[in-house]
Amino acid sequence: MRLRSLESRIVILFLVLILAVQLAGFFAIQTGIRENAQLAIRDELQIGERVFGRLLDQYAQKLIQGARLLASDYGFKQAIGSNDRETAESALANHGDRIEASHALLIGLDRSIKASTAATPGVDLEKSILHLVDQAEQTGSAAGTGIVDNRPYQIVVVPVKAPITIGWVAMAFAIEERIAADMRELSSLQVSILSSRTDGTWVLDVSTLSPTEASILAPQLRGMPANTKFLPQLTLGDSDFSTRIVQLAQNSGQQVIVVLQRSVSEAVAPYRRLQINLLILTAIGIAVAVVGSVFVAKRITGPLRKLGETAKRLGAGDYRGQIEMRRDDEIGELSQAFARMRDGISNRELEIRRLAYWDTLTDLPNRAQFANLLNEAITDARKRHGSCHVLMMDLDRFKHVNDVMGHSFGDALLRRVAERLQAQLTSPVHRLARLGGDEFALLLPGTDVHEARELACRILTSLEMPISLEDQNVDLGAGIGIAGFPSHGTDAESLLSRAEVAMYAAKNGGNEAVVYDPAIDKSSQESLSLLSELRRAAEENQFRLYVQPKVMLGTGEVVGIEALVRWVHPERGMVFPDNFIPFAEKTGFIRTLTRWVIEQSAALCSQLEASDIKLRVSVNLSTRDLLDQELPAKFAAVLARHALAPSSFCLEITESAIMDDPVRAQQTLEGLHAMGVDLSIDDFGTGYSSLAYLKRLPVHELKIDKSFVLKMENDPDDAKIVRSTIDLGHNMGLKVVAEGIETLGAWELLAAMGCDQGQGYFIGKPMPAEQFADWLQRWKSPFNGVNTATGLRVAS
Repeated sequence: MRLRSLESRIVILFLVLILAVQLAGFFAIQTGIRENAQLAIRDELQIGERVFGRLLDQYAQKLIQGARLLASDYGFKQAIGSNDRETAESALANHGDRIEASHALLIGLDRSIKASTAATPGVDLEKSILHLVDQAEQTGSAAGTGIVDNRPYQIVVVPVKAPITIGWVAMAFAIEERIAADMRELSSLQVSILSSRTDGTWVLDVSTLSPTEASILAPQLRGMPANTKFLPQLTLGDSDFSTRIVQLAQNSGQQVIVVLQRSVSEAVAPYRRLQINLLILTAIGIAVAVVGSVFVAKRITGPLRKLGETAKRLGAGDYRGQIEMRRDDEIGELSQAFARMRDGISNRELEIRRLAYWDTLTDLPNRAQFANLLNEAITDARKRHGSCHVLMMDLDRFKHVNDVMGHSFGDALLRRVAERLQAQLTSPVHRLARLGGDEFALLLPGTDVHEARELACRILTSLEMPISLEDQNVDLGAGIGIAGFPSHGTDAESLLSRAEVAMYAAKNGGNEAVVYDPAIDKSSQESLSLLSELRRAAEENQFRLYVQPKVMLGTGEVVGIEALVRWVHPERGMVFPDNFIPFAEKTGFIRTLTRWVIEQSAALCSQLEASDIKLRVSVNLSTRDLLDQELPAKFAAVLARHALAPSSFCLEITESAIMDDPVRAQQTLEGLHAMGVDLSIDDFGTGYSSLAYLKRLPVHELKIDKSFVLKMENDPDDAKIVRSTIDLGHNMGLKVVAEGIETLGAWELLAAMGCDQGQGYFIGKPMPAEQFADWLQRWKSPFNGVNTATGLRVAS
């Protein structure tokens, strides 16, 4: 191969280019690694500060709940009312031990300590508590951090009401090694908690560092300026750390700080391995380039003319002809061929690019173009050390509109939605895209999470107004997921993926806009597995219908049954409702389950009527069922299919289900009521519904929750609640049913109170539907020994 030949020039050019590119890339990446490592460590520490704050908030909320349990204790309130200090102190001590409180105090309305588990509460503790009492008086409860005996404590204050405030319960909990360990598990940060002394020294209270490193941390911080928050490098033993200092509490010249540390060597270790890999790849690339360039150079000069002819035919769009060989200057001929090919392809490339990067229906960027725009926004945000956010939106009920009105109507509706979304954008740099189907995405460069939330709220508000199209008004909602750089991802693919996860969490959880959280991914994977098993259970008929009888308490006559569902899992055996019903309600699978129960109950009811057994079947409805405006029509179809009267059923609704969306719930209930179906409020007394609202509901029955019935024989308060509920129901013209009757004494007491019907283990446990007829033949009333199904007297 001659030095000045085309082949040798190609080889030399390849080697020079690849060597230059590899070296430039190596040094650029090395610089980027160093800068990115520093930025990543700083970001980790900032995020860690927020995570630690939220962890403290979570602990505080748990502690407030524990204190509220004591504040709501009836005996404790009586002790306060009667000024029984000994009983109050005993209650404080017992409850404080249960929730591991270091100090528990009762504060009077005059802000004095009425009772305490500590013989002499410190002045610092008393000041902190009185400050929180002032806050709790405004907000209902308060939590804070204080310094007691040179140690940090979390302090919570809740009111004691009967029903007005009669005092305050205060509890203090030492901030111990557990919270540092929890923070260590949540992040890759080392956590240390230190307290200052009057001489300016620091004392280590808690640390996740090794004993050697922890022993030299406090001396390193001596003399540190008061306003210092970030130390780029702090050497402890053989390790270097970047450190962020968070003030936890301050009192009378003392302060407690949290030191969050990230090991520099650990953070940089993956990058160092990357550098070694780059060097190895560079060497391999050069070796491959030498071999490859020689091989390629030998193969280029021969086919030059053939490539030129091929380029001509490609430019003309002719792919059928044979390659014609012409002896001429190869480079010149190839240049002319590519010039003609360029003109022929350029126009087609424009059209191809439009089809590849733009949505033809809405003339908006498609997913590929949006990903490119997002990558550009991320690059710009990284240069400016800023942020950008992505909103991903999926329309609600669009599939139904498409199925009912047709695809052309759906296409027109999508164009109108795109116009409405475009009108909500307030900045020219915001970009809207259609990702496919009824999914849209918005790119918000240079925005923070609060601005992203505000835009999401504006979009959801705009969608509340029906869209008028072809004399049809269409109501659409949406679930919106929010993800941002750098908090949730550093590239377009991860941001889009996490925005989509948040979007589905919004749709499944009933929230309209959700910001991505790593916990969603984990719960999504677990939910996906359980949801798949539930769907498989429906397809493979793994559900079983169970029933529990309901009787007239005055006569013992069986008048109805409540339909229940059980899941017979092929591997786990019998799965009870508490293990899958809440998840089914959360994911929307409850609608499928409700349809199954109604269908099976209707079939059972039809079978019983064929045997001349006329009973009313009670079926529970969930919140999602009540929000389905088509439920009355679906239920009417089931009744017609099994030739049943609406009075054969009683549909039970919990108070909480009604109050989630009272307007839509009442519309559904009125539709069912108009059909002639009896309606019942289940678990009455455990919800938060308004009696003024309940009296407007078209219900026929109240069911007293079993939590009151189970203890009413021995608990006068529960008995009073049950009696009051019975009187309330009768005064409203409703029948009253009691759940949880497990003894004859409870039956007799309820009958004496005038309760109409009851159910429970004393009457009959939930049983497979196919066994009910046999049970009914054996049933006898405990009062007269008469089988109320056959009318025959049965010997006791």
